[in-house]
Amino acid sequence: MLIAVPNVAAIFSLTAVGVWGASDFLGGLGARRANAFLFTSIVHVSGMVLAGALALAIGSPFPAGNSLQWALIAGTVGGAALALFYRSLATGQMGLVAPVAAVLGAGIPTIVTAFTEGPPGARKVFGFVLAGIGVWLISRAEKAATEKDGENGDRPKGLGLAVLAGCGFAGFYLCIHRAGNGSALWIAVCSRFASLLITLAFVFVGRQFRAVPRPIVGIAIVAGILDITGSAVFVRAAQLGRLDAAVVLSSLYPAVTVILARIFLHEHFSRARTVGMLAALVAVPIIAG
Repeated sequence: MLIAVPNVAAIFSLTAVGVWGASDFLGGLGARRANAFLFTSIVHVSGMVLAGALALAIGSPFPAGNSLQWALIAGTVGGAALALFYRSLATGQMGLVAPVAAVLGAGIPTIVTAFTEGPPGARKVFGFVLAGIGVWLISRAEKAATEKDGENGDRPKGLGLAVLAGCGFAGFYLCIHRAGNGSALWIAVCSRFASLLITLAFVFVGRQFRAVPRPIVGIAIVAGILDITGSAVFVRAAQLGRLDAAVVLSSLYPAVTVILARIFLHEHFSRARTVGMLAALVAVPIIAG
């Protein structure tokens, strides 16, 4: 029995959830012990090598013209966003910044879709409100904790970078969708090539050449393999189904990151922050659904 295309697209999207969530967890660990942009460059190289080798092995056609252009634009935006996201994971708590970036990454494409295909319904409006409440609770809870500890600052650590990263992820989703129906592997490779150029530029401009410990290089390689896998299966999901459906399911990856952070790093949250995090995660499928 053949599986219906929508179900196949959902399987690809849910695969992206698992591998992206695990990749971001490893990225957060690695970025705490190495420069974020240098670490991300290693991530991109390892992912490109794997996906490129697979594309050549199976004889996938290289994307042409418009598809290649949008893949490169997507990689440019997504590369900067990923580096900022890793940095936000390194400076803040994984369970705090990951849902914020996910809400923005899913919400912005939904808003763009509303302008291009018509206004959202009442359900999506409710999702916007729920997401706003979630982000507010997360920020307010962290601010209160900071003040209680006697530290100064108006916003939680990593939140600003998470917001920028979320906007970049939204741009990646929109641009990668414009790449069309070419080879998912090659589109992923081309986008990662542009991402690599961006992150290397940060490394060269900032003169951030430092020796990366061998265990961290190993973490970066594994994170890169997972990240490029997530990109390829997301591209395929968007090709087989609707973009909003692919975004909604794929954007649930912070749930995996949070679970791994709680299991291995024993991260704890106040009640208000936990409610905010859950509200943000619940808002993702409501907004993009």
